[in-house]
Amino acid sequence: MAGELDLSPPEVPELTFLENVLRYGLFLGAIFQIICIIAVIVPSSRLSESDAEHSEQRGVDQLRKPKGTIPQIKQKPKKESKKKK
Repeated sequence: MAGELDLSPPEVPELTFLENVLRYGLFLGAIFQIICIIAVIVPSSRLSESDAEHSEQRGVDQLRKPKGTIPQIKQKPKKESKKKK
């Protein structure tokens, strides 16, 4: 009995071309997601002091501009009349 046991690994069929494409596509997608998450977490150091000053001045200029009046439309719901029996 002990001599009849087959301890060899089971045969695994070789991956097809489409399965390989799917496998490596998933790997690339995971790497892309990790890069995107790192880009969100790590602040960019490209913003120089002159750019920061320029954006602050632009923000002040926008506050100084007079804002036009925004028409507010108030609509009252129409009352439905009930028929009396």
